[in-house]
Amino acid sequence: MGSKSEYDRGVNTFSPEGRIFQIEYAMNAAQLGSTSVGIQTAEGVLIAAEKKVPSKLVDASSLNKIAEIDSHIGTVMSGLTTDARILVETARVEATNHQFTFGEPMRVEACTLAVSDSCLRFGERKGATISRPFGVSLLIAGVDDLGPQLWLADPSGTYVRYEAKAIGRGMEAQATLQEKYHKSMTMAEAEILAVSILKQVMEEDLRNDNIEVASVLTSTRKLEIYDAARLEGIIKNVE
Repeated sequence: MGSKSEYDRGVNTFSPEGRIFQIEYAMNAAQLGSTSVGIQTAEGVLIAAEKKVPSKLVDASSLNKIAEIDSHIGTVMSGLTTDARILVETARVEATNHQFTFGEPMRVEACTLAVSDSCLRFGERKGATISRPFGVSLLIAGVDDLGPQLWLADPSGTYVRYEAKAIGRGMEAQATLQEKYHKSMTMAEAEILAVSILKQVMEEDLRNDNIEVASVLTSTRKLEIYDAARLEGIIKNVE
């Protein structure tokens, strides 16, 4: 049986134990990213993220962890931001094509499936987007005719629906979600829980320029990224 080093360089080669090490390394890269949280409620779905600002000289508004895919779908990332940009752009194109072809918004699950398919387009095969797996996980949140939904797409191409999920470096965040989340939670309670979890895992003090929060309400089906004033109000309630 060959050693691990014989198999960990190939993105299309299984080891004798049935593992593809490059995908496992990509999963590790996603887990090393800053913490992101998603919470589904009856009123809608919320996503939030820690935003690491590397220097006081950096304009924090130029660093975005939350992105709009369509007017009713948003995503938050953990891992390599450059990889996330490719997947988000793919999702945007798929959502636009769906609207143009069928005359209706793309469902959240279908959008997530498109992202997961893109995660598998790596290696030396024809049509590969990049030569290695994507080192990023995405929480995809939105509201369609089936109601509010929260999905996770990871580098392995797997996608799973969650009621609440934390990704990234702050592993204790998921334990807090499991302890405090309940299905009757309101959007206001979800905002407080998400930001309090970020406070728990962040090394810096909470500020309106080092976190991001967005939501899609069931009543409007529109993604809303919170401005500084709204973030400040949530932070005050958490503290």
